[in-house]
Amino acid sequence: MVRPGGHGPGGDPVLLVAHGSRDPRAADATRALARAISAARPGTPVLASWLDHTEPGPTEALRGLAAAGHRRAVLVPLLLTAAYHRRVDIPAAVAAAQQSGPPIRVAVTDVLGPVGDEVDRALLAGLRRRLAEADPGRFDALVLAAAGTRDPAARASVGRVARALGAALGTPTRVSYASAAPPAVDVAVQRLRTAGARRVAVAAYFLAPGLFHDAVAAAARAAGAVAVAAPLTDAPEVVDLVLHRATAHLPTTRIDHAG
Repeated sequence: MVRPGGHGPGGDPVLLVAHGSRDPRAADATRALARAISAARPGTPVLASWLDHTEPGPTEALRGLAAAGHRRAVLVPLLLTAAYHRRVDIPAAVAAAQQSGPPIRVAVTDVLGPVGDEVDRALLAGLRRRLAEADPGRFDALVLAAAGTRDPAARASVGRVARALGAALGTPTRVSYASAAPPAVDVAVQRLRTAGARRVAVAAYFLAPGLFHDAVAAAARAAGAVAVAAPLTDAPEVVDLVLHRATAHLPTTRIDHAG
């Protein structure tokens, strides 16, 4: 175990912040990812926290790290778009952690989704892994199913992932959303089938299982999809992506909130 207050990517604790869900499977998936990251980087404390529904929240977790003697931490948002939770909720949680107790400097990394126009190869590899696990066959067309957001920039980032995934697979790819924006997954699947696709698969742009993914899977299969991928959860590529975010952003994009 690294002594509190250690410096550098190997010594600073990594705090994962997930969205949170009423479905206990979601928290279990986040804990599994934390264990996988810890196993991949021995000696680095890796903790999980949630913005809603599950404890601890990121503010409580950061206060706990500060009380234990850590002076720095790396916070990785387990989010696939840089929408409201990344722009508002996470900075507010970090600021709240500084209102009392020992100071702790927090490096907040980018989300796991696209940064600008770049779609990380590890993210695409994780999506491809889950698709191959669902059905190793060949697809005529693909739908990338996401949770949904009203943020136009966030939706644009989902579109970039769909285009990059389609290009990597050589397959026409469309986007669908489980909430907040059209089209729904069954509509997207039906449109592709009407256009002549015989084998339509659905890639799940979700980090954890839950009601949204369950609904997507049921609607996609009812519309004729031949395969629906599982969420990314603790895929090795997601572990690599989190570690890349933690190490690459600490020295260059640190957001410090020192008391």
